[in-house]
Amino acid sequence: RQGRVLVPSSKPERGSFYRADQFEFSKFGVPSLYTGRGRDFPDKPGFGEQKMEEYVAQHYHQPSDQVDPGWDLSGAAQDVQLLFEVGYQVANGDQWPEWKPGNEFKSKREEMLQKRRQ
Repeated sequence: RQGRVLVPSSKPERGSFYRADQFEFSKFGVPSLYTGRGRDFPDKPGFGEQKMEEYVAQHYHQPSDQVDPGWDLSGAAQDVQLLFEVGYQVANGDQWPEWKPGNEFKSKREEMLQKRRQ
């Protein structure tokens, strides 16, 4: 609905998923959603990736790692709307989210569900 594209992490070796808040749920088998900021800018190939690399190198987890009044946060409202829609559909749907086959957390999920059925 928003014209967004799902893409895998461009830097999976950084292990961002494993350092994010939802990881604690994942360890116990609870399916979780990890979202990140987009990096694509219309008519500016590579610009978003370049800015992100600069930020990580110069500011991430340093005293300067704070909100910059010059940032354009107009996409944040779309992010919130998207996450609301996901939550709404899960809450009102007939099926609960599941891990994909082969996911490292799937066995924990199955173990948890088995205990609930007992």
